[in-house]
Amino acid sequence: MNLDFDKLGGLVPAVIQDDSTGQVLMLGFMNEESFRKTVETGFVTFYSRSRKQLWMKGETSGHRLAVRHIATDCDQDSLLLRVEALGPGVCHEGYQSCFFRTLREGEWVVSEQRTYDPGRTYGGGK
Repeated sequence: MNLDFDKLGGLVPAVIQDDSTGQVLMLGFMNEESFRKTVETGFVTFYSRSRKQLWMKGETSGHRLAVRHIATDCDQDSLLLRVEALGPGVCHEGYQSCFFRTLREGEWVVSEQRTYDPGRTYGGGK
């Protein structure tokens, strides 16, 4: 599993895509340890740049990401993970995708409906 973790200081970007719909759900970062844990467990684990620690997606919300397919780009410094999202949404703001805003006439507008209440899920989150 020769990924190039050196280009971004020990991290690789990981695009998360819904395996059944093709919708891009989120972008996260992985270090070698989180990538290894993702492969071993079958559930997506990221490296949090702000907290400087591993975190399994869904450890708080229960909205885990079950890995269905992993691919790398030609330079082996980025990942694409196709997943089954186990829960009503991936975004901590209550949407199916973190990419719920669309640029229209120079303004960011919300382009999808919330799928869950983040306050109930995270106890007062955004």
